Amino acid sequence: MKEKIKHFSLLTVSTLIMAVGTYFFKFTNNFTFGGITGLAVLVADKTSISASDFSFIVNMLLLILGFIVLGKKFAVKTAYCSILLSVALSTLERVCPMDHPLTDQTMLELCFAIALPALGSAILFNIGSSSGGTDIIAMILKRYSSFDIGKALLVTDILITVAGCFVFDIQTGLYSFLGLTIRSFMIDNFIEGFNLSKYFNVVCDEPEAICDFLVHELNRSATVVHAQGAFSGKDKYIVFTVLSRPQAVRLRNYIKENQPSAFMLISNTSEIIGKGFHSI
Repeated sequence: MKEKIKHFSLLTVSTLIMAVGTYFFKFTNNFTFGGITGLAVLVADKTSISASDFSFIVNMLLLILGFIVLGKKFAVKTAYCSILLSVALSTLERVCPMDHPLTDQTMLELCFAIALPALGSAILFNIGSSSGGTDIIAMILKRYSSFDIGKALLVTDILITVAGCFVFDIQTGLYSFLGLTIRSFMIDNFIEGFNLSKYFNVVCDEPEAICDFLVHELNRSATVVHAQGAFSGKDKYIVFTVLSRPQAVRLRNYIKENQPSAFMLISNTSEIIGKGFHSI
C-alpha cells in the first residue's frame, strides 16, 4: 500500500509540475515547442478557444481514441495523468487568468517553460508513465505499424515550432526552437540523475568484513573475485557492488575507517538491476 501511495503521489506531483510550467511560462509567452500544448498556443491565437481548453479537448479525444484502439487495459496511469494535466490547465486558467507573462525576462521564462515540464515528464517516464497527448498517438502507431515514431513526433514538433515563427514573430519562434532543442536533453539528464548510482571496485585483503557490512547494514550484496597483486604477488580480493548515493557514502566511510589500506575505485552508473550483485 505504501508503494502504491508513493507511486500515485509521484504521478500527481509530476503532472502538476508540468501544468504549472506549461500554463504560467509556456502559454503566456506563446512558446510553441512540444506536442499538443505547442499546437494549443497556435490555435489559441487564431481562434476564440483558449490554449488550456484546446489542450483539454484534444487530450480527452486522444484518450478516448486510445481506449477504443488500444483496449480497456490501455495505460491507466497515462489516462490519469492526461486527465489531471488537462483539468489542472483549465482550472489554472479560471482561478488565475493571465493575459501577459509573469516577467519581462523572456529568457528566464523560457528556462522555466523548459525545466518544469521536462522535470515532470522525466519523473513520469522514470516510473513508466506519460502525460498522454502525442504519446497516445505514438502508442497507437507503434502497435499497428513499423513507422519510426520518434522521428515522426520530432518532425511534428518542428513543424509546429516553425508555424509559430509565422503566427507570432521570429523572436518568439527562435525562442521556441531553442526550447525544443534543450527540452529533450533536459529530460534525458533528469532521468539519468534519478537513476544515478555508484559502482564500487574495492581491492582489499579482507573482503568478509566489507561484505558483512554490505549485507547486514546496507541490505545489499556483492561479487567477490580472487586476485593477485602485480608488484607484491600477494593474494588480493576485489569486491564489486552498486549502491545508491547515500549508501555509497556509508560504505566509503566504513572502508576508510576499518580498512584504510584498501583501494577503492568509484564510478557512476545509471541503473541498478534487482537487489544487487550476488556473490559467486
